[in-house]
Amino acid sequence: MSTASIQHYINGQMSAGESGQLQAVTNPATGQVTGQVALASSADVDTAVAAAEAAFPAWADTPPIRRARVMFKFLQLLNEHKDELARAITLEHGKVFSDAQGEVARGIDIVEFACGVPQLLKGDYTEQVGTGIDNWTMRQPLGVVAGITPFNFPVMVPMWMFPLAIATGNTFILKPSPLDPSASLLIAELLKQAGLPDGVFNVVQGDKDSVEALLDHPDVKALSFVGSTPIANLIYERGARHGKRIQALGGAKNHMVVMPDADLDKAVDALIGAAYGSAGERCMAISVAVLVGEVADQVVPRVAERARALKVKNGLEPDAEMGPIVTAQAHQRITGYIEKGVSEGAELVVDGRDFDTGATGEDCREGFWMGGTLFDHVTPEMTIYKEEIFGPVLVCVRVPDIATAIQLIDDHEFGNGVSCFTESGSVAREFGRRIQVGMVGINVPIPVPMAWHGFGGWKRSLFGDTHAYGEEGVRFYTKQKSIMQRWSDSIHGGSEFAMPTHK
Repeated sequence: MSTASIQHYINGQMSAGESGQLQAVTNPATGQVTGQVALASSADVDTAVAAAEAAFPAWADTPPIRRARVMFKFLQLLNEHKDELARAITLEHGKVFSDAQGEVARGIDIVEFACGVPQLLKGDYTEQVGTGIDNWTMRQPLGVVAGITPFNFPVMVPMWMFPLAIATGNTFILKPSPLDPSASLLIAELLKQAGLPDGVFNVVQGDKDSVEALLDHPDVKALSFVGSTPIANLIYERGARHGKRIQALGGAKNHMVVMPDADLDKAVDALIGAAYGSAGERCMAISVAVLVGEVADQVVPRVAERARALKVKNGLEPDAEMGPIVTAQAHQRITGYIEKGVSEGAELVVDGRDFDTGATGEDCREGFWMGGTLFDHVTPEMTIYKEEIFGPVLVCVRVPDIATAIQLIDDHEFGNGVSCFTESGSVAREFGRRIQVGMVGINVPIPVPMAWHGFGGWKRSLFGDTHAYGEEGVRFYTKQKSIMQRWSDSIHGGSEFAMPTHK
């Protein structure tokens, strides 16, 4: 079986780069190597930054309405090729095809939002702020900006970044995950077909070395990152030392509270989909069920039954509900967490390690397979509660009341997403107001905001001052300039040594 050569995309052309280093790309369903991705050297990063720097002046001077027209054409092409993008995701990530289609659709939402950039860039104007003086503000692009994105959303997360960055007049360098890099090159091809000038969008494949080169490069003005909390923290600190604007989204441990008055059918459906969808490899996956009062004895058996019945198979199969784990290393890490949970005293209700790979099909025997795992009687001191597992492992914590549930969640270091299932309006209102988490769902298990609202957590789930996409994204990729203007025929003469006032 031949393997694909997955290269960089710099200044409108594919490039093998200078490093000569390659990393295997694997189909997690079959375990087969399907491609070899180039890993950038610092020289490759320098080349990409130089191309973006050269393209910036002309692109920044392009009227916003003309930049929007490129986005509109790109939007059209995305809709025409959305299934092609989704298939590329499934083949390298492993998530089921319908989930990959949903990922592409949510990315398309951001592009639609970016098409409104002429309105988004409108400034403020005040006449006669002082005698004969008018004052207005405008937003201008930063220059060369970069995005470092994770394996779990190789289309959607880059689209949290580059559509708004480009639409607002910046040039962009994408550093995708080397685990599933092919979608980034299809995106680059569609942008070129849409009429985007060469150098405005570039892709640098790579690993830690390319990330460090982008962080240290003096011509990269801002960097957006999505990944684990330790790396997000390092990127925030290192970028700040170099005077860059940084937006670094980190880890999560998303809780879902189930109240005794909740619709249990809907709550169980929500837990199954949110915990095991995409094999739990989502930053918004529900990984903790907080079961209030007597509801625990009703929910745990029903979730266990559903977890055992999950259709875990190749994501290209139309009836698949969960695909494989992305890599053998990730499979090993998740297995270690399950072992840790058992050793620390949690009750292992369903063991995903017992999954029978025979159900996946003959060509999938060598893939990275695991079933859904369910723990009960988990306590806050346990490792499987404290740390992000990033796999199909749901842990259940039992609490006596809603106040204890809120305190439990607020005490956790992560504050990315949270959900509460209840039929009580007062509980819902108080939960939404008091919980110290950035994204909240009421009877919504995965409360990912829509394109015009923006995405971001609190506490150690976000490093930086702005959330991703939405109007916050526009602010992140632009800087405000304030202009005060007075003409000579309105100047009364004489030097002014006091602080100017509105006179």
